[in-house]
Amino acid sequence: MKLIKILLFVLFPVIGFSQIQGEDEVYLSGDRIEAKFNGGGLEKFGEYLHKEFDYSKVTKPGKLEAAFTIDEEGNVTKIRITQVLDVDSATEFIRVLKKCPKWEPAQRNGKPISIEIKYPMVFRSKS
Repeated sequence: MKLIKILLFVLFPVIGFSQIQGEDEVYLSGDRIEAKFNGGGLEKFGEYLHKEFDYSKVTKPGKLEAAFTIDEEGNVTKIRITQVLDVDSATEFIRVLKKCPKWEPAQRNGKPISIEIKYPMVFRSKS
């Protein structure tokens, strides 16, 4: 009987704690609205990149990928190149991202949140 009381005393708080964590997870996955660029999504951002990117900096075919954060104010921050094609094209990608206009930040439950975006650019050889 004493063993049963000890087990209940130890297990009861663990079970209660698990339920609280589950409730937090449900709260965190609330309604999320994605960030917007010039009234659109990533397609509008792609148009901006296509217009601003100096393609003469690209010397070979391949994939270039950048990761960046859109903060709560809509600024592009924490720019990193996650897949390098060559130094010149990576430098050009960073230049274009740094001069990028503000985004409309993503929102969760009506409040602005920061999000990370990974954006690839694929270059093909001119044939």
